Amino acid sequence: MVFLLDANVLIVANRQYYAIDRVPDFWDWLVVQGHAGNIKIVEDVLDEFAGGDDQLASWVTEEEVRSALLLPEQADLALVRRVISDGYASDLTDDEIEQLGRDPFLIAHALSAPTQRTVVTLEASKPRCIRANRRVPDVCRHLGVNCVDTFQMLFTLDFRIGSR
Repeated sequence: MVFLLDANVLIVANRQYYAIDRVPDFWDWLVVQGHAGNIKIVEDVLDEFAGGDDQLASWVTEEEVRSALLLPEQADLALVRRVISDGYASDLTDDEIEQLGRDPFLIAHALSAPTQRTVVTLEASKPRCIRANRRVPDVCRHLGVNCVDTFQMLFTLDFRIGSR
């Protein structure tokens, strides 16, 4: 299983519990898992960090990090359109499509190999939300894509800090 990270996984980890300068083991582990093919970030999600001037933006642009974590494929635009029309709504306005950000690309990459890929996001399910306000876990569920949060991924991949 390849875990595809949503941008919020990295943003929240850095801001709230695994700050890059305080818990470098987590960030090193992500790179190791990336080289092993267990964790990837789609280019459209990586682009969300472009031009940033914080530690996270610097980390994401390091050659070692990019080479380990970047999923080396382009999104299938037919699948992106399917995610938007079937997962959100078939008649979204331009403003609503902009509101979706990179989420349809992330989900489309997982949809291209649903038995081999899982989306990792910290968005909480809110089934009553509609159209552009739908949440990633709900769209994934509707399209038959696996979706977990950071901690489920860490447990599955047996993340540990230090040794016993």
